Amino acid sequence: MNIEILTSEQAETLLEWYVANARDLPWRHTKDPYRIWVSEIMLQQTRVAAVIDRYQSFLSALPDIQSLALCKADRLNKLWEGMGYYSRVRNMQKCAQVLMDQYHGEFPADAALLQKLPGIGPYTAGAIASFAFNLPVSAIDGNVLRVLARLQKDRSDIRLPQTRNAYADKLDHFIEMSAQNSIGFPSVFNQAIMELGALVCLPGNKAECADCPMHVTCPVHASDLCAEIPYRSKNAERRVICRTLLIIKDSTRFLLHRRKNSGLLAGLYEWIGIDAFITPEQAIEEAERMGLVPLRIHRLEDSRHIFTHLEWHMHAFEIQVAQIDRLQLPDCILASRKELKELAIPSAFHTYTDYYDIR
Repeated sequence: MNIEILTSEQAETLLEWYVANARDLPWRHTKDPYRIWVSEIMLQQTRVAAVIDRYQSFLSALPDIQSLALCKADRLNKLWEGMGYYSRVRNMQKCAQVLMDQYHGEFPADAALLQKLPGIGPYTAGAIASFAFNLPVSAIDGNVLRVLARLQKDRSDIRLPQTRNAYADKLDHFIEMSAQNSIGFPSVFNQAIMELGALVCLPGNKAECADCPMHVTCPVHASDLCAEIPYRSKNAERRVICRTLLIIKDSTRFLLHRRKNSGLLAGLYEWIGIDAFITPEQAIEEAERMGLVPLRIHRLEDSRHIFTHLEWHMHAFEIQVAQIDRLQLPDCILASRKELKELAIPSAFHTYTDYYDIR
């Protein structure tokens, strides 16, 4: 990696490009650290287009740190429904509670302190510190890493923490030096380099080099190496889990199970699930073991859902049972179709929530 991560001329060219090409996004019209934080957490592993409406509705329901800290778990999960990675919103609430307890309900204007809060890592801390408080620190996400690696013609593995840390150190120094001569530099610069990676300096051969303001000085463009740089080592192969869902209902209500409060999809509601493919006869036996009286069974469409490190391959049976008068199953509830619409059911089950029109 070169000693100088960017030249002042490159930075000036980038900023001019950003002023002319930046997308008009709602979180770019505020300096409120709460609203910036909400947007940054939502944007993690979620497309911008999918976030905009959800950002507005989330803030309408929970407009400040206090309202988030006090929100009931089921309502919070429902507000996050469809966004995936529910640990994000659980950590947001933990963070809000810490802010209420230790920081008088306000974000500290200090990148190091921000990074000590629940769910806030180096990137998010840098984004809040620079966007809200204009502090001279970097905010390095995957887009920024890609731009910098190409400008450096660097083949280091960007998945490794040491690669990211090396870039952060050099970019922090560059921003600090540049900020001394430019009011507002950290906030605008960080957003500009992210925007370049999001719109132009795209992964692999998708890069739009002809539209890049820095293609003349980019060694990767000159060498036609966009497909090779940056280098990212492969993820471990996903583990496949075969599951059978039992969608059990009496004449008016569905039977749902609430998952435990830790781990995958923590605290969310699901259909009764078995981690194996089973036959209709075995499904009937499972219902009988629950003390229910099956009346008929119907095979539903198969489904698949991909998480980061595993896949669920799902079979499903609808089992109509006699009226359930007393429910004595742990962590289970009975809910009408209307009530189901108020509960947070993960998008992993969207095939079946769509089937019953209960999303």
